Amino acid sequence: MSRLHRLFAHAAVAFAASGGLAGCSPSPAPAATAPPAPQVTVLTIQPRLVTLTSELPGRTSPTLIAEVRPQVTGLVKSRNFQEGAEVTAGMVLYQLDPATYEAALESARAAKARAEAVQTSARIKAKRMQELVEIKFVSQQDYDDAAAQLQQADADVAAATAAVDSARINLGYTKVTAPISGRIGKSAVTPGALVTANQAGALAVIQRINPIYVDVTQSSADLLRLKRAFARGELKRAPNNAARVALLLEDGTPYDQEGSLQFSDLTVDQTTGAITLRALFPNARGELLPGMYVRAVIEVGVREGAIVVPQQAVARDNKGDPIAMVVGADSKVELRKLQTARTLGSEWLIDTGLRAGDRVVIEGLQRARPGTVVQAVEAQPGAPAVPVAPPPAAKETDPNAKGSKS
Repeated sequence: MSRLHRLFAHAAVAFAASGGLAGCSPSPAPAATAPPAPQVTVLTIQPRLVTLTSELPGRTSPTLIAEVRPQVTGLVKSRNFQEGAEVTAGMVLYQLDPATYEAALESARAAKARAEAVQTSARIKAKRMQELVEIKFVSQQDYDDAAAQLQQADADVAAATAAVDSARINLGYTKVTAPISGRIGKSAVTPGALVTANQAGALAVIQRINPIYVDVTQSSADLLRLKRAFARGELKRAPNNAARVALLLEDGTPYDQEGSLQFSDLTVDQTTGAITLRALFPNARGELLPGMYVRAVIEVGVREGAIVVPQQAVARDNKGDPIAMVVGADSKVELRKLQTARTLGSEWLIDTGLRAGDRVVIEGLQRARPGTVVQAVEAQPGAPAVPVAPPPAAKETDPNAKGSKS
């Protein structure tokens, strides 16, 4: 090819290239899309009836307790019970030596017989003197003396009868019996010991622990608050006005029997500012022993139409006050300041700040800012709380990015 032909060929290629570039322009960058609304889990408030309880510390105590003491002096001949066993009222626990009291009873009976003999003689004499004074055979003074002797003989017989009864009672006291039914503790004496009437030390102690008392203490301030709540109608009495009581043992396990509140003391302890409440529990198996430390859960009342939310729905502001996030009808988040009453397990009882029908955010609080539009998903009843996955991040677009060549 000649030099001139090569020049024309290069010029044609250059022109074609310049025309192709001029006819192909870059495509415009895609417009930026708004990120989707964050998703949160909400719970629609449904008022319900709740039973309010109060957990109070307490101690167990027997319903009946009796200290066994001798009522006469004597030597212990035998002990007729097993320590720690159940005894019944009237059971002979100790036998004292009865010899001295048997002799005293026989002496009293003899004295009574002598008094009765004198009484018989005086009665016959008085009757005879009455007949003689009617016929003026003896003086009135002689008859009066005979009648007085009869009255004295009657008094001597009455005194002798009382002495016999006393001796019989003392002989009976040589058998030391159980005054009540219950469980008896250890014996303070053994056979051969000398005991005295009404001594200071008890021979043994009997306690009735089925049923058993649980004495708990409650501050007077709490009691006043409860009374005011009842007066305002915020709380109502339980059915039949009977407060049920549950029990937690020392190791934290619940006692499987339910008790009932018996009474509230009328006096406030000046040192502690508390009053004593007494509950009664069945104790057929003897699981509760006197003096055990327990915690009683007492039903103090019921609240109708209570507003209750999960604890994870309540947060704290900078001042430490409780707040909650509520999703309105326009899907915007609204901050509510709350006034909480107390916890109910894993929930809060709300006094003010929320009402029926409010949709409270329970999951995704970090994305629920006041004024933010959110996508609310209703929590399923009874379903475990599952963290809501955050929405996918929007893809970045570069306005300077070039489109594909045509």
